[in-house]
This record gives sequence, structure tokens and C-alpha cells, in this order.
Amino acid sequence: MDTIAPPTGTQAIDRAARLLTLVLEGGDRLTVGGLSEAANLPKSTTSRLIGALERHGLVQRDPDTGALLPGPEIDAYARRSRLDPSLADLAQDLLEAIATVTGETATLSIATARGIEQVAQADGAYILGSLNWMGRAVPYHASAAGKSMLAFGAMPLPQGPLEALTPRTKTVRADLVRELEVTRQRGYGLSIEEIEPGLIAIGAPVRGRDRRVIAAVAISGPSVRLTPDRHQSIGELLVRTAAELETRITSQRLEEGAA
Repeated sequence: MDTIAPPTGTQAIDRAARLLTLVLEGGDRLTVGGLSEAANLPKSTTSRLIGALERHGLVQRDPDTGALLPGPEIDAYARRSRLDPSLADLAQDLLEAIATVTGETATLSIATARGIEQVAQADGAYILGSLNWMGRAVPYHASAAGKSMLAFGAMPLPQGPLEALTPRTKTVRADLVRELEVTRQRGYGLSIEEIEPGLIAIGAPVRGRDRRVIAAVAISGPSVRLTPDRHQSIGELLVRTAAELETRITSQRLEEGAA
């Protein structure tokens, strides 16, 4: 008797690629069932391939509707492609000014699939609290820069359980949602001993030429210096600095267009 051979590796890759394309083109309308019909594949096959795409961060599901959406790896790539390669250069003297005024380490962060990553830094004046953040990934929900980006729509809330880095880290999603609303109201994010005990961070979002949030400026230092009475003034300083960086980003494009 003739038997039906299982799909080859190439066939599986072709099918997964087709499913990913349909997800990217489908907005937020497709569920696994709808995707199965659109791709003319059995639902079991579609579910198995979508599971593989999810594990690699290429697809994610809306927790409320079950709709299939581009995953964090796709989102991160899209954000990086919109970033100006000279962004770190544009920000460096602004970070140095922040570090001089506050005495604390100042950073410029972008969003990646692994979390917030620092791409530029100016060191503070103190030994205590001076840390090389470059290349480090910090979870969105625990960092001031990450919260400022989440609050202003740079990316959706992280899916799945939230990692508790310290007892102060907000791991209940409802608590995080409430804090993000406060962040939107005041214009900057706070991380109070959520990355590690004794570490305080404050961060403000940076918008690109299309007014979408593409980065964040932040400072970090020990709680003995970054006391609550300083949070507002430093937060407002970061908001002003972010606005200056946004002006530079826009002006650079205008100059390029006039050339």
C-alpha cells in the first residue's frame, strides 16, 4: 500500500514561512483556526508550526483574543531598523551633561527582544553606583527605561509570567498596568530597587521623527543618593533631555533632506 510521507524539512520550513507571512499581513485578525484555513493546512499542523514560531519569538498570541501577532523578535527588528545609526552620537554629550548635573551614571537605551539594552553611557562621579551597563539587557517591567517605553506604547506588555528580580519587582500584571498609567501622567518611569536591592533608576522616553518612542534616557544610582525628594527634579531633567534629543533627531533629517 502507498503511504503518505511526512513533510520534509524543506516543506516544514516553507509552511512555517507561509504562516509567518500571513500573520504579518493579517493585522490582528487571524487565530490559529483562521490561519489554518488561509494556509489550507490541517489545524494540527498549523498549531504545531505556530508553536515553533512562538518559541523563537517570531509569533505571539494576544492574551485576550487569541489573535496571532508578530512576535518580540519581529518587533525588535522593526524598531532597530527605524533607529538612526548616529543616535548614540547625538545623545552622548546630553548624557554627559546629565551625569555632571546629577552625579549619577546616565544611559541611552533601546528596546530589543531580550529587554532594554544600553547603547550609550556617561559615567557618574561616584565609585559606588558606577557600573558599565553597555550591552546589558534588563527586563522591561523592572527598569525605568523599560517602563517609560511600555507606558508610551513603544511595545506591548511582555507576555507570560513577569520575572521577579528582587522582592520589590512588580510581578503582578495589574500592578504593572497601574504603574504604567502613573508613568504616563508624570512623563517618566521609576524603578525602585526592582533590578537589585539598593538600586534606583529614573528614565524618560525618546521619540523619533514619526513621534513613536524609539529609546529612553535614564540615570541609575544607589538609594542613599537618589532619595525620593530628588526623583521629580531628575525625572523632569530627563524629560527635557529627551525633548532635546528628539529635536536633534528631527533637525538631522531636515539637514539631510536639504543637502
